Formats: sequence, C-alpha cells, structure tokens
Amino acid sequence: MTITHEDELDGLKIIGRIVANTMHAMAKAMKPGMTTRELDDIGRAFLDQAGAISAPEATYDFPGATCISVNEEIAHGIPGSRVLAEGDLVNIDVSASKNGFYADTGASFQLGRVFPEIDHLCRDGKRAMQIGIAEVSHGKPLANIGNAIGRFASARGYTLIRNLASHGVGRALHEYPEEIATWPSRDTRRIHAGLVLTVEPFLSRGGRWADTHAGDDWTLYAKPKAAVVQYEHTIVATERGSIIVTLPG
Repeated sequence: MTITHEDELDGLKIIGRIVANTMHAMAKAMKPGMTTRELDDIGRAFLDQAGAISAPEATYDFPGATCISVNEEIAHGIPGSRVLAEGDLVNIDVSASKNGFYADTGASFQLGRVFPEIDHLCRDGKRAMQIGIAEVSHGKPLANIGNAIGRFASARGYTLIRNLASHGVGRALHEYPEEIATWPSRDTRRIHAGLVLTVEPFLSRGGRWADTHAGDDWTLYAKPKAAVVQYEHTIVATERGSIIVTLPG
C-alpha cells in the first residue's frame, strides 16, 4: 500500500494501536500453566472488543486469532493444548484489519525465569529490528534493510532465518512489495514515500531456514535447530525516515 492521504495514515494508526495493544495484553496475561489456546482467547477478545478482524484467520483460514510460537517453534504456531512453562521463549504475532486497513506486529517474550543467553538474544533481536527500520526512507534501496541487519547479526555471531521475510501491508496482510529480505541481498527496488511495510528480522543462534514438520502445515521450526527471536513493526516510509504505526495506545 502507498499512503496518499492523511485519513489513510489515521486508519493505519488505529489498527496499528489495536494489534500492539492486543500483543502486549497477551504478553502481560501469559503465565505458567496456561495453554496457548487460552492465551489466544485473550487476544481474540481484545480484537473483538476493538472491532478488529484477525488477519491470518480471515485471509488464510489460520486455526487461531493470533500466532503463538513456543521455544522450538519460531513462527505461525497454532494455539492449542500446549501448556506454557516457566522459562519458555514465547513469540506472539498479531495481525488484524479494521475498516479495510491492516497492521502486523510481533515480539518474543521470556516467561518468568530469565536465561542470560536468551535475554541477550531478545535484546539484540529488538535492536536488529530497529536497525532495519532506520534504513527506511524515501529513495533508499529496499536491500539496505537486510544489509544493515546482516552486518549487525554477523558482527555479533548471529544468523538470520532467510526464508521468513518482511512484506508490504496496508490494504491486505501481504501485498507489494511482497518479500523484503531482512538478510543481505541485492534487491534493486527502492523505497518511496508512503510505502507501508513491515520490518521483522528473525535473529538466531545458529538457525538459517524455517520449515514445517510432518502433520502440521503451519508451525515453522529452525533448521538447524536453534533459538530464534522475532520482532516486528508495521511502518510507513516518509521523505526523511519512517512512522511506526504499531505502537500501543
């Protein structure tokens, strides 16, 4: 989507706040002994109350209002009977629409007990996203996003999952410019003012690819097996930088 009017930006900010508030409410509510389905129910209630529609459920018939991925699961985890435990690494990904506008956000959280190596990974994962966002501005190559994230990851001994990319968003969950690498690439496309996109690197301690397991076409796991974190914002490119629309109200 390309923003051309102020009311479009306002519409994006409304749904952006909704998905951000939903994700943070879920993170605050999660506790050991809770199932991921119970956590998803909390997210669904927040979306319903705000008059928003789950994007993965409506667009792809995903079996849940939100995606909740735990430990070895790195993306698109299906809410269900899995019980959360102290020390789990939980990724919550919330995308939704309202009044024809879509926004997408996600973050990784440690439940209860903090492990130093995972704490460092989480902090660096958030930093990787921020570094990518800093490269979004009118006229810059899209490749700058992944190249900057790649330099940061390499300097700290991390790897990046290379088949889970950022994407355009706004009037649909996934739209032009489709796949945007959050790893080093030679993409020659350029960013233009008003472009709406996500920045969502998957930073890992050894994982390079994401794949499903037999019997579940949704949940993704790292190959090689490794800890992975993901942080994501929906942003709008401007002449001098970008506007983050997925901020809590």
